[in-house]
Amino acid sequence: MTRYMLDGLSRRNLLRNMGVAAGAAFTGSVVGIDRVWGADTFAVTLQLGWLAGNGILGELAADEQGFFAEEGLTLEVVPGGPNIDGVASVASGRANLGSISSSPSLMLARSQGLPVKCIAAGYQQHPFTYFSLEKNPVREPKDLVGKTVATNGTARILLQALLAANDISEDQVEVLVMGADMSPLLTGQADVVTGWKTNINALSVLGEDRVDMTLWDAGIQLYANPYYVTDSSLAQHPDQVSGMLRAIARGWGWVHDNPEAAVDILVGRYPNLDRESELAAVDSVIDFSFGEATVSGGWGTMTRENWQAQIDIYDRLGQFENGAPAVDDVMTLSVLEDISSARPTYG
Repeated sequence: MTRYMLDGLSRRNLLRNMGVAAGAAFTGSVVGIDRVWGADTFAVTLQLGWLAGNGILGELAADEQGFFAEEGLTLEVVPGGPNIDGVASVASGRANLGSISSSPSLMLARSQGLPVKCIAAGYQQHPFTYFSLEKNPVREPKDLVGKTVATNGTARILLQALLAANDISEDQVEVLVMGADMSPLLTGQADVVTGWKTNINALSVLGEDRVDMTLWDAGIQLYANPYYVTDSSLAQHPDQVSGMLRAIARGWGWVHDNPEAAVDILVGRYPNLDRESELAAVDSVIDFSFGEATVSGGWGTMTRENWQAQIDIYDRLGQFENGAPAVDDVMTLSVLEDISSARPTYG
């Protein structure tokens, strides 16, 4: 899945859309969702933060295998993009389930009063990575000193967080705003470029001399592909929310066991995607979905402590204009606990 805009949602865009979303959330839009949820079959509208790709392998597999139907649910996937505010869409009731690239978007939304809450972490570790070459490698944060880093404008805050967490002054690193390709590294314009480690197709141009330093290993441990709903959905429709997540959890377990067939489902739904590229990427996607934590915690697991650490670093960097949100307003473990028996424990 190509994601060079880290969240598909910049902080500026988020704040710009807050007024519209907050107004819509309390003017009857949510009633429309309630009417759907009052029917015999419940319609799940999954709003993505970015374009559809291998980040929704589990959802598509769950739909194809009938896991949503077994819960009395139907699934519609709504793609996001650079001009679509997915969080605002869920908050306003236009969608009743959301998945966005990175956890900070939910923290920022909550701090601005949007009633959204994370219920599961799709990727156990964030795939965002700093790429360099063997001739001038960056293997740990201290290696960034004196280097030029090419990164997307929306991901600049992540570099600031990384430097702050490792006591590196920002003036020790030069930043170059890049587009959606690796060329600055290959042409020598930059010593480091950034992107998602799951984007195998784009990374192939770097060859075998590529050196990776993940954001997670560098000390900024964000979640990727977090799932979220509104407070009202959790309060008024807990069974439906649990059913959504249970179907998705089972879908990701099926992907783990049937990766090639899962890719065929993905490409069948989205024929613009290249099958060979997706086959090359699927193992990486599974590795980020299942890790050491899921062996005991099951798919989707996350911790309150990790969320608090994320809030603390963003607060330190002055990202919350209205003050840092409370961790229990940003996330809940209640849905994961409710469906614990259905969550695969691979790792």
